This record gives sequence, C-alpha cells and structure tokens, in this order.
Amino acid sequence: MKRLLFATVLLAGFVSAPALAQQSKVGDWTVEKRTQDTHCNASRGYKDKDDENREYAVVITYSKEAIVLVLIYDGWEWDKVGDILRADFGTDDKDIMAKAKWEVMDKTTVRGVFEYNQVIMDALSKAKRITLDFEDDDDDSIELQVPRAGEALAALKFCEENRK
Repeated sequence: MKRLLFATVLLAGFVSAPALAQQSKVGDWTVEKRTQDTHCNASRGYKDKDDENREYAVVITYSKEAIVLVLIYDGWEWDKVGDILRADFGTDDKDIMAKAKWEVMDKTTVRGVFEYNQVIMDALSKAKRITLDFEDDDDDSIELQVPRAGEALAALKFCEENRK
C-alpha cells in the first residue's frame, strides 16, 4: 500500500513538473511564461511606505530582438494612451539612455521598447533601482526598486531558453 501511494505521489510530481517550470519566484520577483504571452516575463510589485504607500511595479521581458520594460506607478496620471514621453533612463549607478522613448499604456503605466543590447541587460542585472527622469517634469520622474534584479534576469533567461 505504501509503495502504491509513493509511486502515485512520485508520478504526480513528474506530471506536474512541466507546469511548475513555467513559473518561479526569485525573492519577490515572479518569472513566468503566461499562455497569452509569446515570451517570459519577470515582474515585481511593491508598496513604498515612504511614498504614501503608493504601488509600484516593474515588468521585464526580452527576446533576441528587443528588451521591453513596463513601469507602473499609481502616482502617475497620464492623460492619453499612446502618448510618447521622453525620459533619461538609467539605474542607480549607470545612465543607460538619454531621452529614451516611453509609450503611455494607461493612466499609471509606461512601456519602453529597446533594441536588444547586452549593455542594457548587464546594467539592469546590476541595478538596485531603475530611474526615469522625464524632460521638464520632475513630478513624474521616478526611481523604482529592483532588488535581486540579476537573479531575476538569470531566471528570466532560463525561462526564455526553455519556453514552449
């Protein structure tokens, strides 16, 4: 009886293993391949008690053609979906791109799409913060915390290389 139970549990583990491989946690990052997405995503959301408990989120995905960052901050109030904003994009210790293009996705969300560049990936992997400094708009400029980004990007790379 115990052998049958053990074999059943073992078989269930093998059957469910591929499903579990589609999502992993690295600290408070979630790395996953969602069915509606073509590529894997690394995402992290948090509340900042030093900023009126406002919500922040970062989503990173990439392919051999592009790196996509989606940044969400509930303190933003963008007027028009589709607007193109310009902001200096960097990390806590590296300027990545001056006047980078960011598209407004909704009232609290912007998306940057960049040609794949290993220099950008390396800077993100070493970052503790992502910074956006919008032209002539200090109120909307922002720093988003990205602890363990290097580990999350390593898990994202593994997910991307093993996605189905």
